[in-house]
Amino acid sequence: MAERMLDRDMQPDESSLAGFLGKESYDYWTRIVGFIDSTYPGIFAPEWLYGGKHGWNLRYKKSKSFCTLIPERERLLVQIVFGAEERAKTEAILPELVSHAREDYISATTYHDGKWLALLVDGDDVLKDIERLLVVKRKPKV
Repeated sequence: MAERMLDRDMQPDESSLAGFLGKESYDYWTRIVGFIDSTYPGIFAPEWLYGGKHGWNLRYKKSKSFCTLIPERERLLVQIVFGAEERAKTEAILPELVSHAREDYISATTYHDGKWLALLVDGDDVLKDIERLLVVKRKPKV
């Protein structure tokens, strides 16, 4: 596991987050946050959660989980959990995904509460695929 933000007493702020993620991953972070804010205005109140050995993460949730952004040293993970209905919709668009997201989805483990997908955001192609997967997860408000 990559290095995570483990200091329970220091909830991340923009400055510490930018330094920890590094320029490229922080840019991906701000682009994902911007996408969620503009596509789902007023829907989510992102919440910082501390997960012990897993460190800090930013969760987007309304009545059910939408996605979680997990900062790691010099990299970013986005976790999306797909329920049964969402899996059917996601599997219909898998051939259209262009990044490693397709293979990561196929190899992700399905548990009783859904298919847990953790995607490393390492390029614009995976960023676009994450946006597509989030639209499948929840229809945009606008």
